[in-house]
Formats: sequence, C-alpha cells, structure tokens
Amino acid sequence: MSTPHLLAASSWPEIAAARYDVALLPWGATEAHNRHLPYGTDSIQAGAVAADAARIAAEAGARVVVLPAVPFGVNTGQLDIPLCLNLMPSTQALMLRDIVRSVERAGVGKLVVLNGHGGNDFRQMIRELQPETGVLLCAVNWYAVVDPRPFFDVPGDHAGELETSVMLHLRPALVQLERAGPGAARPFTVGGLRDGWAWVQREWTRVTDDTGVGDPRAASAEKGRAYFDAVTRQLAGFLVELAATDRDRLYQP
Repeated sequence: MSTPHLLAASSWPEIAAARYDVALLPWGATEAHNRHLPYGTDSIQAGAVAADAARIAAEAGARVVVLPAVPFGVNTGQLDIPLCLNLMPSTQALMLRDIVRSVERAGVGKLVVLNGHGGNDFRQMIRELQPETGVLLCAVNWYAVVDPRPFFDVPGDHAGELETSVMLHLRPALVQLERAGPGAARPFTVGGLRDGWAWVQREWTRVTDDTGVGDPRAASAEKGRAYFDAVTRQLAGFLVELAATDRDRLYQP
C-alpha cells in the first residue's frame, strides 16, 4: 500500500514524485512512565497521532508528509532516573534548525512540530529560527488539541489516565496496568508554585515515588480510542486548513 504521507515508509520514487505543503514532525522523549508504561510512550503517541492525522488530511486532499519521530526530549528534571535520555534545549534547537533546512531544500513551505512531551518547549526556538527561514514554523502539543476532561475521570499529568488509555488503544501489549503505582504527586510548599502562576522545574523523584503524576487505574482502551480519534480529526482539520492557506494570508484583512 502506498503511503506517501509517511516519509519513513515511502520509497525515493514515491517521495520524488510527490509535492508537499506541510511537513509534520513528531517529537517525543525517552523517559520512565510510572511502572506500567514503556519509556517510549511519548514518541509512540506523538508518532501515531501524526500518522493518523496526516492520513485523514491526505484523504481530504491536503499534501502533508510525516517525518520520523524524534525520540529524545528535554529531561533535565529526571537525570537521576536510569536511562531517562536527556537532550538539552540548545541541542534540540540545533537539531530543529538542521531539519528545517532539509525541509526548506525540499520545497516544503510549512513545518509543524507535533510535541508529545511536557518537558519540550519549541516556542522560543521557533522565535529564533523563523527569521532565518522561508518555512513557516508552528508548534502543537498533541495532548492540548482537544480538551481531555470530557473523556477521562482525571486525565493526569504524566502516565495517568489519559496517557495510559491512549497506550491501551495504540499498543496494549506494552501496557502492564497491574504494575502501576498510584501516581500520587507531592504538591509544592510555596503558594505561587502550587497555584501555577510561578514555575520551577520539578525534581521528578522528589515529586513522585513511581515517576507517575495522575492515577492510571481508571484507564481503558475505549477511552483512549475516543480521545485519540477526536484529536486526530481536529488536528487533520488544522493541517488541511494550514496546507491551503498562503503564508501572506494568515491574518484576516
């Protein structure tokens, strides 16, 4: 089956014959996810969301290509957890710059970074890169595309009900729910940090005993499927609209 919307699954003749308006770059991480989810959770989910959204968009006529998922993210708050692989933001910015150059040489006019990891933040990188390139750069957190609250009892922040449900839908063989910890998190003692209007990087093993933040025990594949489908449909609609919009017409007159 031809899949020219998936770069890694396509051959040179397929890609050479295609024209793309939007490249979609899933970017995850490699880190512990409580005791029941694999280290690759963020990359698996971002890659799957990208692939399905691009498929839907392509079926609607949009010229979209999904680049291979980047499995390394910013994990400076988890350096004491074995094999949580950390990529410094400065290294991440250099990688993004090189990828943007490759996309630009290929004649693709827009690049969407589809983020799947809370420790990644591409906005400042884009602010720095955008003046250097003719490629329109955009960042999307896939888990923020659709409000998760109607789909889950308590979505959770990390390896909770949301992520566990999506993994039960996508890769159930990799989920060992019977091993899950409760995902209890210790709140900050400082009010501004606790209320969310002040920020510090969390020291993960001081926040949680099982590396999770959010109780996964109410998770189900059915919840994961419903949320995944809602996200990919919404994201696909955005890709169709973005692909059809000239860069000089991004703003209403």
